[in-house]
Amino acid sequence: MTNSFLHSFSLYLFSALSFNQPKFCSIATWNSNGITFVNQSIVGSTPRAIFVNTDNTIHVVKQEDTTVLIWHEESFNPTNIIHSNLTRSSALFVVLNGDIYIGDDVYNGLVQKWSVGTNIFVTVMNVTSCFGLFVDINDSLYCSMCDDHQVVKRSPNDPLMASNRVAAGIGRAGSASNQLNNPVGIFVDVNMDLYVADSFNNRVQLFQPGELNGLTVAGSKSLNPTITLGYPTGILLDAEKYLFIVDRGNHRIVGSGLNGFRCLVGCDGRGSQSNQLSNPFSFSFDRSGNMFVTDESNHRIQKFQYFKESCGKFRIIK
Repeated sequence: MTNSFLHSFSLYLFSALSFNQPKFCSIATWNSNGITFVNQSIVGSTPRAIFVNTDNTIHVVKQEDTTVLIWHEESFNPTNIIHSNLTRSSALFVVLNGDIYIGDDVYNGLVQKWSVGTNIFVTVMNVTSCFGLFVDINDSLYCSMCDDHQVVKRSPNDPLMASNRVAAGIGRAGSASNQLNNPVGIFVDVNMDLYVADSFNNRVQLFQPGELNGLTVAGSKSLNPTITLGYPTGILLDAEKYLFIVDRGNHRIVGSGLNGFRCLVGCDGRGSQSNQLSNPFSFSFDRSGNMFVTDESNHRIQKFQYFKESCGKFRIIK
């Protein structure tokens, strides 16, 4: 295949993404002082799941009533509120057409899909719990079953909801390369590489297609350890494959670069000041590279502004 064909194919794959995947440089910088996008009066207590899609529509799950709150272009009040019948949710994913996937992390053991066309929820996956959701470019649905120490997937062509396939983990907690211990956040890139926030093992594992043994890409036992993680819960990759992690136990967001990992925001210890976080759970980028973080124990969503001048040139892959 020619280089021009591969380049065109790569751009086509990126165009299929429903989330923002900025192209950062290795020294990208964010304002250390966050702005409170919404507080407890709107989002309720202990927010966890957030998703910002490519038109900068922000989706957050309100835990008390598992409603999905939606803001368009950072409007002050939610422009739409969608009610679900789940009991508690830590997982949310929005696909290109606006359909919303939401997972129950405690009681019902369901993943439900809200369709734009019908305005109703239907069950699309039966699981024991779901603390992380992802839909890859082939429309396969992934769920991290924290309590079962596994990540499972389901193809849109699978005939039965019960036909979940194991993507990572053996169903028993452990720290071997083929095991997970309370997995939470997940990310699948265009090469079908699966990244898992293996929270109780304080690491991020990479499972390549067809491989049941993972590679530790972040954490003290990685090949090139440059950071110690404490209960990581969220992960994202940018267009350059730099890895961004919610380091929940250390109340910060960290990111990789040419010289390993470094702290990006929340670098001044646990707290409630504008430069601090308390048990962050997940995050998402907007089109400009700004970072939105669910600051769970502070009951707020924090926005950290991306400094474009830190990289000189910045662009969104689309």
